[in-house]
Amino acid sequence: MSGFRTLTSTSVVLRQTNIDTDQIIPARFLSTTERAGLGKNAFNDWRWQADGTPSPEFAFNQPQNAGRSILLAGRNFGCGSSREHAPWALTDLGLRAIVSSEIADIFRNNSLKNGLLPIVLDEADVQALMQNPDDALTIDVAARELRTSSGKTYPFPLDGFSQTCLLEGVDQLGWLLGRVDEIERYEVARVA
Repeated sequence: MSGFRTLTSTSVVLRQTNIDTDQIIPARFLSTTERAGLGKNAFNDWRWQADGTPSPEFAFNQPQNAGRSILLAGRNFGCGSSREHAPWALTDLGLRAIVSSEIADIFRNNSLKNGLLPIVLDEADVQALMQNPDDALTIDVAARELRTSSGKTYPFPLDGFSQTCLLEGVDQLGWLLGRVDEIERYEVARVA
């Protein structure tokens, strides 16, 4: 996982509400514990037609959306079952941030542990951003804000520990391992 300080990208828009984790990564693709390769199955049932060809109307199949790293999604994104494969699939698809007016708690926590930033904004703000997906958005993790190319700023909530992990590019275990020397010094001092 790489550090996440700032990101500037145009966005992909999925207006659907209540996008659950089974729509993000269907259960039939959960047999792996590998993160790499899950992106090809992200939104599988929406992205591919019965004959295996891409569904041309689906946002991630449209050429203008190639390489975009921010998803603007409808309300209640990531609801449903607890499935760490969902953020794995989205990051393997190339996403670094999800912006919605409501993001399910378990999905939000799984995302933060895997370097995917869930941003919650007011519904009216999300709808306004969806009107201009080709405008570059800049996400500043240190400042906890999303900025438009026209200069509008949207602060977003992000707890300090998650912010630190994103900035350092580590998960919880990586954060602890980065402090082994401090932990050992503490243990030696406590035993003595």
